[in-house]
Amino acid sequence: MDIVLELFDTFVFDSLYAAALPAKSPVFPANSTFSGVGEVPSAYPPTAWQYAPASDYLSFQPGQAAYMSQWSRDDWKRQFVSLYLITWIFGLITYFLFATLSYVFIFDKATFKHPKYLKNQIRLEISQTNRAIPLMALLTAPCFLLEVRGYSHLYDTTAEGPGMWYNIVQFPFFILFTDFFIYLIHRGLHHPKIYKHLHKSHHKWIMPTPYASHAFHPVDGFAQSIPYHVFPFVFPLQKFAYVFLFMFINIWTIAIHDGEYVADNPIINGAACHTMHHLYFNFNYGQFTTLWDRLCGSYRKPNDELFKKELKFCQSEWKKQTEEMEKIVKEVEGKDDRNYLPEPKKVR
Repeated sequence: MDIVLELFDTFVFDSLYAAALPAKSPVFPANSTFSGVGEVPSAYPPTAWQYAPASDYLSFQPGQAAYMSQWSRDDWKRQFVSLYLITWIFGLITYFLFATLSYVFIFDKATFKHPKYLKNQIRLEISQTNRAIPLMALLTAPCFLLEVRGYSHLYDTTAEGPGMWYNIVQFPFFILFTDFFIYLIHRGLHHPKIYKHLHKSHHKWIMPTPYASHAFHPVDGFAQSIPYHVFPFVFPLQKFAYVFLFMFINIWTIAIHDGEYVADNPIINGAACHTMHHLYFNFNYGQFTTLWDRLCGSYRKPNDELFKKELKFCQSEWKKQTEEMEKIVKEVEGKDDRNYLPEPKKVR
């Protein structure tokens, strides 16, 4: 995240911090072209911040504002605030951009007629997400702060990492590592003593839309992201790969809630598998693959009808889904307190 932080510092935060917390005696580096070169007050601390690019591949030379705040770029308090704001803003932009693209171009609007689609569901999904993301960002920012301050195994150039081979291997390794631990965490969130307090709010959506992707209890949402943050503290990970994977994870989370059942695949945990999870609760806890569900006996193959357009939204399929879902809800939650839409018109 130091690359992202440097980008935001250069184009956003330097000016904001300089205006909000101006330095009493700004000091510029000796090799700069800014005014005041060489005019270093005798009281200025010898440990003053010096610019060092976050990456050899991409860097952003700081402007004059970078040296004009009481909070220098390497102040941990400034870094924490900046990383919190970046995580919050990035989360909102990613959510609204990709969930909306998915909703407009992929999501099947016939879902609105499903008997378990909620009244005002999209508005409720967005409302819950807007409440959750700021708090999830607050929990996430300390992880990014530790990375930025050099406590992780993130590396920049190939020479700093294990070798060229690892630049490729790190991607499937990251997916397998996170998939396993997300499975454990997700399944743990379904424990009766935990479910009603944390995970139930995400299972409010029996037939989710892309806007349900980030509609979690904030502690639930953060808990399922822990493996992503733990990985670079245990294993090497290239900095740009880390940023890419963080974006991929957020987009994938939206994709498995889009209701378009394309991945009729026994390995990939796509939208069809995840729909089985929302409908029937106790199956398909995996994030990317079905591996751990298969090994641990919690895999449920998506109904064949989901992959047939003419059967996907027929009344008989909906009735079958509804009857089984209602039985499971009684076992898992007791009373079903969701507010559904009125009975839909028959679909031919």
